[in-house]
Amino acid sequence: MQQEFLYILKVYEEGSFSKAAEKLFLTQPALSIAIQRIESAIGMPLFDRTRRPLKPTQAGRIYIDMLKQMQELEFDLDRQIQDIRELNAGELKIGGSHYLNAYILPPILSAFSQKYPGIQLELVENSSDQLSEMLLERKLDLTFSCNTAFMDNLEKYPAFYDHILLAVPVSHPIHAEFADARLTSDDIMQGKHLLESCPSVSLSNFRDLEYILLTPGNNLHDRCLQMFQEAGFVPRIKLMLSQLVTAYHLADSGYAATFISDRLVRTHTDQLVFYKLPTALTKRLFYILLPNRNYTSHAAKMFIQFFLVNLPT
Repeated sequence: MQQEFLYILKVYEEGSFSKAAEKLFLTQPALSIAIQRIESAIGMPLFDRTRRPLKPTQAGRIYIDMLKQMQELEFDLDRQIQDIRELNAGELKIGGSHYLNAYILPPILSAFSQKYPGIQLELVENSSDQLSEMLLERKLDLTFSCNTAFMDNLEKYPAFYDHILLAVPVSHPIHAEFADARLTSDDIMQGKHLLESCPSVSLSNFRDLEYILLTPGNNLHDRCLQMFQEAGFVPRIKLMLSQLVTAYHLADSGYAATFISDRLVRTHTDQLVFYKLPTALTKRLFYILLPNRNYTSHAAKMFIQFFLVNLPT
């Protein structure tokens, strides 16, 4: 892509000539002159310079949309040439939440890297909504999500399920009421909660608990609100935080009850009692998501295939 086109995109991304010039290692006058040259050629301004941050004019929006399409075509061309040159080489930028990066991806990435040492991996960690935005902006090659409302215009592959459980500190007296439904960490690791014969308890029975919830922007935050609505009560929220793993450890320390994924329960704990809840909201299907584009790199295809074959059930 011509250098001047990259200048326009950078000004658009930064919303400022000065910030864009700094990122491009140019002086601001040099950047302004380069863009004015293009504006003179088309006969109209690309940016409304009266607004802060800068906003594209109507002509600017059309111009920038076309530049993005050109950038995507060049990106796909580079990937195809790279795949032809070295079949098992390339780069792969993967986005995941802390839960995915800490509990799902490590063994997969380690094994994949050993099998395909020529593929350079980059792992980005963020909330699920931020990762979705990054994927749409082509800042990631792939990510994971269980939010089906977001997937309409994306390439997707079913990857794995997890199951949400209610985790309550063992010291709470409510456990005496549900002796037949109590699950231990060992029960979870053995998959007892996945059996149809495993008893469940309505969340409405736990209306008096204090809860740790995830912050907005996390899929489990939305699911929990829906579960509370189904159960007919407003929860007593003691703490909200961004990381599912942190919520699990706080609950394990006796701080409050929380909702956790069964895939977090990897070691024995006698500080929590788990309950299966009778709602479809507790079963999440995660997809591998890619931008909907004409070409998917060989590295991405190999990773998807490797993930689907090697993820532990």
